[in-house]
Amino acid sequence: MKHLLSIEQLTADEIQSLLAEAAQLKAGRGEANAPKPLAGQTWALIFTKSSTRTRVSFEVGIRELGGFPMFLSSNDIQLGRGEPIKDTARVLGRMVHGAIIRTFAQQDVVDFSEFSKIPTINALTDDEHPCQILADLLTIQEKLGGWEGKKVAFIGDGFSNMTISWMWAAKRLGFELVVASPVACQPPADFLAALDAPNVTITTDPVAAVAGAHVINTDVWLSMGQENQKEKENEFTGFQVNQELLRGAADGHIVLHCLPAYRGKEISEETLELHADTIFQEAENRLHAQKAILVALSK
Repeated sequence: MKHLLSIEQLTADEIQSLLAEAAQLKAGRGEANAPKPLAGQTWALIFTKSSTRTRVSFEVGIRELGGFPMFLSSNDIQLGRGEPIKDTARVLGRMVHGAIIRTFAQQDVVDFSEFSKIPTINALTDDEHPCQILADLLTIQEKLGGWEGKKVAFIGDGFSNMTISWMWAAKRLGFELVVASPVACQPPADFLAALDAPNVTITTDPVAAVAGAHVINTDVWLSMGQENQKEKENEFTGFQVNQELLRGAADGHIVLHCLPAYRGKEISEETLELHADTIFQEAENRLHAQKAILVALSK
């Protein structure tokens, strides 16, 4: 594996390998003789979108693996003044050992990996959020023993970076995924045809999606950059994850949210607090999953 650009580009074996490495790193965190595969390396964090969990987990992870993180917002470098991503990539590729990019266009991450010729990690784009999905899968593994024979429901925007990544994860790993979304926010037919995953179902009925589900997942209705699209938010009436909706879920179910959460919108205050232990375990697992990615790319 040279880069981590999307869940789509990973194989099932690669996903399983990353999760196994993440579990091992989590178990051994803080050991005095922990390996430092990034020793002597500098990794650039290039962010054009704001972040809490992504920035902190990557900076801590790089340091724990022996490397040095260099945070670069779009205001710090010439990208903010219109320099092409390929030129920035060719400069940084001669100076740093890897790059972690959080931005809008997926093509920017792809182009950076091509022109920089250094390991590149997608830390979120409008198309995919692979680091978050790996953390979520690690959480499911820890809480439920894995996803085999489990039903995963996603309630919310059916064609966001989270749902796209979840659909590819279901395609690769074979678990049942039901996405409940308003018609206007469902994935287009050409995407579903390319996905070609009979284990992925799209519905407008959140009650049916949650029925018998072992994992119920949600995210904000308006992604970063969409905050002014109030008409889109109005589409989600009836799509809140709350205790009434969860009545039909499987016994022992878990609730996931990638955070930040807007309590009272996509998830109720009561439900978030009842499942806070799992949700914040999920947040912590960003660190361990991303360390596994960094280790894999350092080889």
